[in-house]
Amino acid sequence: MNNPTRCFDDDGRAKRTGTWLTASAHIITAVIGCGVLSLAWAVAQMGWIAGPIILLVFSLVTWFASALQADCYRNPTTGKRHYTYREAVRSILGGRKFKLCGIAQYSNFVGVSIGYTITASISMAAVKRAICFHRMGHQAGCHTHNNQFLIIFGILQLLMSQLPNFHKLSWLSIVAAAMSFGYSFIGIGLAIAKVAGGSNARTSFTGVEIGVDVTAAQKIWNIFTALGNMAFAYAFSMVLIEIQDTLKPNPPENVVMKKSISVGILITTFFYLLCGVMGYAAFGNDASGNFLTGFGFFEPYWLVALANIFIAVHLVGAYQVFVQPLFDFVETQCTTKWPESKFVNAEYPVKLPLYGSYTFNFLRFVWRTAYVILVTIVAMIFPFFNDIVGLIGAFSFWPLTIYFPIEMYIAQGNARKYSWRWISLQVLKYGCLIVSLVAVVSSVRGLVVGVQNLKPFQSVS
Repeated sequence: MNNPTRCFDDDGRAKRTGTWLTASAHIITAVIGCGVLSLAWAVAQMGWIAGPIILLVFSLVTWFASALQADCYRNPTTGKRHYTYREAVRSILGGRKFKLCGIAQYSNFVGVSIGYTITASISMAAVKRAICFHRMGHQAGCHTHNNQFLIIFGILQLLMSQLPNFHKLSWLSIVAAAMSFGYSFIGIGLAIAKVAGGSNARTSFTGVEIGVDVTAAQKIWNIFTALGNMAFAYAFSMVLIEIQDTLKPNPPENVVMKKSISVGILITTFFYLLCGVMGYAAFGNDASGNFLTGFGFFEPYWLVALANIFIAVHLVGAYQVFVQPLFDFVETQCTTKWPESKFVNAEYPVKLPLYGSYTFNFLRFVWRTAYVILVTIVAMIFPFFNDIVGLIGAFSFWPLTIYFPIEMYIAQGNARKYSWRWISLQVLKYGCLIVSLVAVVSSVRGLVVGVQNLKPFQSVS
């Protein structure tokens, strides 16, 4: 007779099997996404001094705030688990802040879904263009419509979105993390080869030059957008609690999660610095918004194509890491509201080849399918890479990565009011607010300018 404790944890849920390794893989998958592709451009806006320093500052701030957040997984008095970020905010802060957190978190999930769909389609198109450049010559236009690739990515997500829950994604995150290492290494290698071969790129301590590359106003706006791009590069706090909820209870989850946070951010920062710095060294002030699809690299064409395949595969997994908590929230709300509905609650076991036993649910099928289709359509209408990335990063960084973790840490009694620790946390909180606000304004401006020349459903790489 099976021992039920072998199948369930003390809260009655399916036994958690996650380790620091799987949690690190989830973090790397969530962090190293399309954000890494814009870092060469971001460093180019700030130059050799400010660019790497600000990138390091973002990594340290994210690491610090994430460590505070990891301590919020369990209630310090009762030991009760908080299964989601919103649940932690509701339990510790309550009321209005809980509602604000929900708006910020789920809006960000939608934004990330759109951003990843756009980026994946651009990378898929870049594979076709790399082959075209090799056959037709580097002066050929080789332009291709992105819509077909947006649809392909959308179909893949329709299939992947039917996975029942976040706990089924460990294998997908490990594959996606491997892909992120792959294209990061390729991008870094191509940049090093270009520099070693004598790229003759124009670089400077202050980045793009006023009067040569941009106007004074453009320089300021681009720096603000670059701040949003860097913030987006470290966006994973909104799924941190969900990742932590996959861990075994022994050793304590917060101890294991802090180790995973340190490993994940250390690895990603190393790659970010290499991608940003080497990308800037290779292309200088002319660095494109996406340095693997801007075609500063042409040969070896197969390696450029392979890097973009890795990006697309990675984003299939990263999309799911961010969107599964949104799926779970909507489905939980529906279950609570309509507990007797078979459409909402009935599960039908189905045997699938290569997968095994799968439970089909009508609500899950209809809702998730509709969501993916809607996101794909929006991505086809607004295909702006840098400004979308900057807006998502700027909008989500302050409330989700900084404000709520600090507020929860203080509310748990870890910082006495007007003590040096409390004052330091307030300075950090409001300093990051200013950075986020200017980045939001800049990205919105960029989107407004882009929409003025927009031809819906005519995205071309």
